[in-house]
Amino acid sequence: YRTMRINCQPQPFILRLCGYAATFLVFMPGWTQQQDLTMHKDNGEVPAAELSSLRGPYFDTSASKNVTALVGKTAYLNCRVRNLGNRTVSWVRHRDIHLLTVARYTYTSDQRFQSIHSPQNEDWTLQIRYPQRRDSGIYECQVSTTPPIGTSMYLSVVEPITTIVGGPDLYINRGSTLNLTCVVKHSPEPPPAIYWTHNSEEINYDSPRGGVSVITEKGDVTTSYLLIQRAMSADSGKYTCSPSNANSKTVVVHVLNGEQPAAMQHGGQLRLEYPISVFLLSATVTLMS
Repeated sequence: YRTMRINCQPQPFILRLCGYAATFLVFMPGWTQQQDLTMHKDNGEVPAAELSSLRGPYFDTSASKNVTALVGKTAYLNCRVRNLGNRTVSWVRHRDIHLLTVARYTYTSDQRFQSIHSPQNEDWTLQIRYPQRRDSGIYECQVSTTPPIGTSMYLSVVEPITTIVGGPDLYINRGSTLNLTCVVKHSPEPPPAIYWTHNSEEINYDSPRGGVSVITEKGDVTTSYLLIQRAMSADSGKYTCSPSNANSKTVVVHVLNGEQPAAMQHGGQLRLEYPISVFLLSATVTLMS
């Protein structure tokens, strides 16, 4: 590498560069490798922001290139462009090479797509309202340089599945312990909260009735156990498990007084299968109470 000092004489191609401190990689006749051309201001160093302005647009690659969104909940793909200058940012869908937005204008008839940008930052965000699974795929953020530059990211639109083991109808004898097991799969992250309701009213775990508790295990698959001891007729009805980031699921519980339900008379499966951990949890709650 060679360091060269530019003498600011009245030569047009040099005058454009004088007054800055920057480093350029250039090729000159007779040089067999890239050379380091350094320029200085007469009064010392130039702030980094001014140096950066000499560089063309480029992407901030710190953001994730894989985005997961939930069906029906607005998705955001963020593209951060440094030194954009007077260029424009566009969003293109790879599946059909469809131009979605240019600057802040939408170029598709699908009005679910919108480009969001604030002059106070360098982010150009593609907003997709009410995303569906068919919206999954590669999207590219492009800058109108010559030639254009772009960065791609993959959107995965998922639909979490919520189930209650043994539903849609559960039968239990009066006085027994009711175990309701709600399982949430395929969520991009464990549900921050899971709510249980009985006949559309949120369950009060501190009610005078007592014997009602909930235990939630979070992970790739999240499981919430609702335990109701000494079941009584008033405990019959609809129970709904509502994860905060997934669809709800409802089961109908029938508390029996020794009678044989119609489902059993027709060969229905009434015995519920629960993991051994559920019985251990139930036994623990019983001992504590």
